[in-house]
Amino acid sequence: MSTSETSNLNMECSKTAQSDRLPVTALLALALAGFVTILTEALPAGLLPQIGAGLGVSDSLAGQLVTIYAIGSLVAAIPLVAATQGIRRRPLLLAAIVGFAIANTVTTISTSYILTMVARFLAGVAAGLLWALLAGYAARMVPEHLKGRAIAIAMVGTPLALSLGVPAGTFLGTLVGWRACFGIMSVMALVLIVWVRVKVPDFAGQSAGKRFTLRQVFTMPGIRPVLFVVLVFVLAHNILYTYIAPFLANANLAERTDLVLLVFGISALIGIWVIGVFIDRYLRILTLASTFIFGLAALVLGVAGDVPIAVYVAVGAWGISFGGAATLFQTALAKTAGEAADVAQSMLVTAWNLAIAGGGIVGGILLDRFGVVSFPPALLVLLVVTLLVVWSARLHGFPASKR
Repeated sequence: MSTSETSNLNMECSKTAQSDRLPVTALLALALAGFVTILTEALPAGLLPQIGAGLGVSDSLAGQLVTIYAIGSLVAAIPLVAATQGIRRRPLLLAAIVGFAIANTVTTISTSYILTMVARFLAGVAAGLLWALLAGYAARMVPEHLKGRAIAIAMVGTPLALSLGVPAGTFLGTLVGWRACFGIMSVMALVLIVWVRVKVPDFAGQSAGKRFTLRQVFTMPGIRPVLFVVLVFVLAHNILYTYIAPFLANANLAERTDLVLLVFGISALIGIWVIGVFIDRYLRILTLASTFIFGLAALVLGVAGDVPIAVYVAVGAWGISFGGAATLFQTALAKTAGEAADVAQSMLVTAWNLAIAGGGIVGGILLDRFGVVSFPPALLVLLVVTLLVVWSARLHGFPASKR
């Protein structure tokens, strides 16, 4: 082999190695953005008495700080993303993070319940925009065969926030006060702004001729099956997750709710790790497996929901199945939508928040009318439907792996 041929071969190998290298620092910045988003959303739930006392309202009114945040995400995601398709991506991402910094700062210093509610609504709007950007942003940083793994890294902040961030924030809030917790999140947002500006690449928005209408995206082959699966799967999750305390009382585990949720959180981390390793080759199989495992967990809870050890095992399986679910769904949607990924992701954000709200409503009705014993059968019905839709979306949405 000649010297020139050897040189060309070395250059090709170098290019291949570079193409297989994940931009971990930039992806971790996106993960921290997700961490701040989830922590901002969920932290008030663990500090309701302190927040209520600080703002001079009841615990139930303090709980609406979570509700108004979800409403902000729900109403803003689709129109905001549709309206900003032409804007460059990094300034848009930074604007969302600045929104968190402002909202959490106002929450830290506000003594007015109304002003705090306004700040929480604006934080929800920022969350709707950020969630719609994350998966598409991560996918743009890497070649096609690494998109799933990149999205998995970008989404790792979610289970970390739920399993570690919220319990740690709740503990910290009892020590130094709830206002200090929101102040810390404001500082985290400021650090994140610098990190994104320095390490995260910028991408152009869509030109006027290439922008997508909501109708165009919604009618793309595969989009509706993925959105339907998101809605039904997350609805099943939230029926149980929202009312986990009364469900655990059936097994005399009400006082161990924190330990049960810790098992769920650790299992979720395992789930997202497994998904991250294999998602680019086995997206369809992993989605089917996650749904099936969640169904088995629901079955165990239905048959032996009053046996503590069975509950712990089932919750562990549930955590594994749900941990990587967001990554699976967002990857499926990003690959299906292509250049329309951001608009499609805004629809996913809306479907996800509808499922959260629906979980509270449906779960509450089931609890009042039939008791916690009705949860497992309801979950099984929803998960069987999910499994059938994933199975039928073989060509578009959840396609079979290409060999």
